[in-house]
Amino acid sequence: MCLLAFNWNNHPEYKMILVANRDEFFVRPTASLHLWEEGFYAGKDLRAGGTWLGIHPNGRFAALTNYRDMRNMKKDAKSRGDLVKNFLEGEMGPGEYLSEIQKEKDLYEGFNLLVGLGDELFYFSNKIEGIHKLPHGLFGLSNALLDTPWNKLLMAKEKLKEKIENGSLDKNGLREVVLSKNIEPDDQLADSGATLEQERLLSAQFINVGNYYGTINTTVLLWKHSGEVEIKEMRYFQVEDRTVENEATFEMEGVNEHKID
Repeated sequence: MCLLAFNWNNHPEYKMILVANRDEFFVRPTASLHLWEEGFYAGKDLRAGGTWLGIHPNGRFAALTNYRDMRNMKKDAKSRGDLVKNFLEGEMGPGEYLSEIQKEKDLYEGFNLLVGLGDELFYFSNKIEGIHKLPHGLFGLSNALLDTPWNKLLMAKEKLKEKIENGSLDKNGLREVVLSKNIEPDDQLADSGATLEQERLLSAQFINVGNYYGTINTTVLLWKHSGEVEIKEMRYFQVEDRTVENEATFEMEGVNEHKID
């Protein structure tokens, strides 16, 4: 994932309201949202075997964004997608899990990681010190640290706030939170080591860089306090100018039926 806006435990009906974009090289093979054999719902990176966002009916949730730092690339780094996968299929609590990840954080390229279980949600990045338990509220995460005020992130948070205040929480409408193609002025661009032209294109919420890299899906996740979870994924095949929708609904533990459309 490369852009998330989410409202955590701060709504009378929903524990989490999340909208997220994943940006990737178009040629990298990806499986759509599905129920894994390990029991959680997520898409899958078919090259490295990990994932970027997922949720388990036992109450586990995890999501990942890359921290963009092109001046300090690592050789033979471990796959960041395993950070999400391993938490979702494991048994450690969030704090214990992140304490273990902290010990080997330098083996990965820069990352931001959200892991939660039940009513607890934690944030960890290998670019700052400490494991941070998040309070209830509205947050944004892109390719810098949590709530770094990039314009596309501020726009996503503001749009999500408006949707929540207006009660406009249908899954199709929520996608609009992260679909802006506006490019920022040069004096407001990030400085992540990319070329100026790349920084311009990467400053949009919905990205296309030279028809080889860009936004490949948007995920909307609605998790009710009652335990009902709805996920909708829209995959974008930008070169082919087509989209594919996929949805999953399930109940947190205690409900036996799982459904994927």
